[in-house]
Amino acid sequence: MTPLPENLPPRISEEDRDAAVQRLQDAFTQGHLSHEEMDARLHQALTAKAPGELVEALTSLPEEDAGATATIAVAGGRIHRRGAWRVPRTLTVASAFGRVHLDLSRAVIEHPVVDIELQLGTGRARITVPRDATVEVEGLHAGWKDPLYKIRRRPRTGGPTIRISGTMGFGRLKIRHAWR
Repeated sequence: MTPLPENLPPRISEEDRDAAVQRLQDAFTQGHLSHEEMDARLHQALTAKAPGELVEALTSLPEEDAGATATIAVAGGRIHRRGAWRVPRTLTVASAFGRVHLDLSRAVIEHPVVDIELQLGTGRARITVPRDATVEVEGLHAGWKDPLYKIRRRPRTGGPTIRISGTMGFGRLKIRHAWR
């Protein structure tokens, strides 16, 4: 058996690659990148083999502001956020058709109240909140089916309040608390 080389370059995780792609898309929607420049940088981020190449794709972008508002929007396809991602104070999620899955169970939530506004046409949405979170869905207007959410019998205190508002056409929103 041949020994492995000792100086292997560090690998890029899928979470790092996804975060870089999201940051590039946000910069494009905010007008910091042209369409051609975004395409070139996305290609560079998606084909990067070393962390330095990933950082190079993000050079000269403005710093992220985690306390402000963020928007995740697609015309079709999936919106999927999970792992240790930073949740802004106000998050808008817009999708004409497709599935949405937001997992806040391991997310970095720096605000006591997080507002999530859903603007969904068709397709299901699933939101997983931390065990100690309080959920409010009074501001959500569903066109087809009511949201599925069971209020905890023994609510835990000290967690963030997640307020979900907006409109949903066809589809259903399912909200659940994380197991651990």
